[in-house]
Amino acid sequence: MIDCTCAGCGGDVNDNGMGPWANWMAAVAAAFLIGGIPFGYLAGRMKGVDLRREGSGNIGATNAIRVLGKGWGIPVFILDVLKAVVPLLVVKAWAGRAPELFPWGVEFMAITVGAAAVLGHNFCPYLGFKGGKGMATSAGVLLALMPWSCLACVGVWVGLFFGTRYVSVASIGAAVVLPVATWWAYPGMHGYFSLALVLGVLAVWRHRSNITRLRAGTENRFERKART
Repeated sequence: MIDCTCAGCGGDVNDNGMGPWANWMAAVAAAFLIGGIPFGYLAGRMKGVDLRREGSGNIGATNAIRVLGKGWGIPVFILDVLKAVVPLLVVKAWAGRAPELFPWGVEFMAITVGAAAVLGHNFCPYLGFKGGKGMATSAGVLLALMPWSCLACVGVWVGLFFGTRYVSVASIGAAVVLPVATWWAYPGMHGYFSLALVLGVLAVWRHRSNITRLRAGTENRFERKART
């Protein structure tokens, strides 16, 4: 550890030559750029389809499944989840082995990195800051940080989806339940609750066009396939 009081260093400079603020900004920026990788869009391009002009026009996993089929859409979903899981696991391991690099603690780093990954997906820097709704990437954040909240949201999502066949209804329901489940499952962890509240509100806001279509009765369903 090297003591540094020069302007802009933010105090101590660590052995990697970066101060605490620089470490934090680097981690958040990396998470945003990784979260912004548009796997749905790339999968569509591999099939000669631009998801922005097909189906709902969204580059996320739901539209990928609807337009490209499950063979492409499910891998897109998994990759969108991993966009949050991988950066979070890396940061948690990094901060756990060298806590002096992150004086604000692992929880703060994980919360901000997770939020950055979701924002990267929602506002894709590679596609003019237009992206998906962030449900799969948010699920990755929950899986890595708040598994009990993730379990509660998955249960609500599954119940609403199979009850209505609307992905949007299931997603909005899960988003509403998220902060409540987090408050109950992780009492006293105000950082986690704040993250859950932000992710929930952001998810509902990103579904505002779906809400308009639901009210108009024009929202797309995933219909059950008839048995042959």
